[in-house]
Amino acid sequence: MTVYQIHRLRESARQHFRWAPHIAGVTVVKPRDYEPASTIKAESPYAAWMALRDTEEALQVGDILETPDTELRELRIFKYIGFEEARWFVAEPAPEEVPIAVT
Repeated sequence: MTVYQIHRLRESARQHFRWAPHIAGVTVVKPRDYEPASTIKAESPYAAWMALRDTEEALQVGDILETPDTELRELRIFKYIGFEEARWFVAEPAPEEVPIAVT
């Protein structure tokens, strides 16, 4: 069984996520839009969803399941059509300015 860390989408971002058009492929998500919640042991993301669906902690659209294993870290975002791959947004470093020598 896999242990999944649940990340709950903040309510302020949930409405935007709800109305955004569905895009196939990897979803890039920002860590600031999520709050870490509990963990759950399950065979798959769908098994975790089934285990939680009739509880107060049911997964909602936009929530993320993360496997904490550092080698195989995987994010799955819950969408209307099921779970899809996600990645945390990582800002690109600002380009270094090369000093210009004035002679």
